Amino acid sequence: MTERLPISTPHCVVERDGHVVTVTMDRPAARNALSQDMLVGLAEAWAYISAEPDVRVGILTGADGHFCAGADLKAMGTPSEDERVRRRAAEIPDYHWKALLRDEPPTKPLIAAIEGYAVAGGTELLIGTDLRVVAAGATLGLYEARRGLFPMGGSAIRLPRQIPYAFAMDILLTGRSVAPEEALRMGLINKIVPDGGALAAARALAAEIAACGPLAVQAILRTYRATAHLPEDEALKVSDEIGWPVIGSEDAKEGSRAFREKRPAVFRGR
Repeated sequence: MTERLPISTPHCVVERDGHVVTVTMDRPAARNALSQDMLVGLAEAWAYISAEPDVRVGILTGADGHFCAGADLKAMGTPSEDERVRRRAAEIPDYHWKALLRDEPPTKPLIAAIEGYAVAGGTELLIGTDLRVVAAGATLGLYEARRGLFPMGGSAIRLPRQIPYAFAMDILLTGRSVAPEEALRMGLINKIVPDGGALAAARALAAEIAACGPLAVQAILRTYRATAHLPEDEALKVSDEIGWPVIGSEDAKEGSRAFREKRPAVFRGR
């Protein structure tokens, strides 16, 4: 059963269904461009996903056929009309960087389900996720250089680390639009689905991940983040430190039993 969580804001709907939390940027009149209401909602959603032991996967999407058209500088600088949002904006340090997945990303996998426009800050959010499902008619791109701006969400650093350098510089330095087919060839996204099907495909992917051992999934994600720029010998030491406790966990024993008994494993995250 889907439950709307109280951390939702006027421009960000946060819902939970079992092990999966879906975060919907909900400002359709502005193609879900970023506002203070949205940024606070995103920051709180990522903190909730990390903190709740029984949450295993997050999905980020946009309302009414668009993902996110990037920053609305006026709306981002205008205080929310919602008193709780204004209070939380004052309480959460650097909430805008947290919202954009630049600081303290969720400790659980995050899937982007993209329809329509996902440009500028929308593509920066995509780059901050772990898996990306994109509708055939979507438009991606980092437009900042074309507008004399800078991708403050971290894409000047992250994009060349995620796809080949020449492809990344093409996207960053020209500020042009990128079609899903090209993004798939570059390795920027995981799959293309028919228009209107991104969220359903992301939910199917989330169900696959949620069926895996949560300790294992989170340890794999943590290991990559902790070792991405270490030499292999140093990275393997970190990997061992993270991995051995998983090997000795109750979940690991349950996985082996389930395999022998030819039944689905029931993981409990311990």
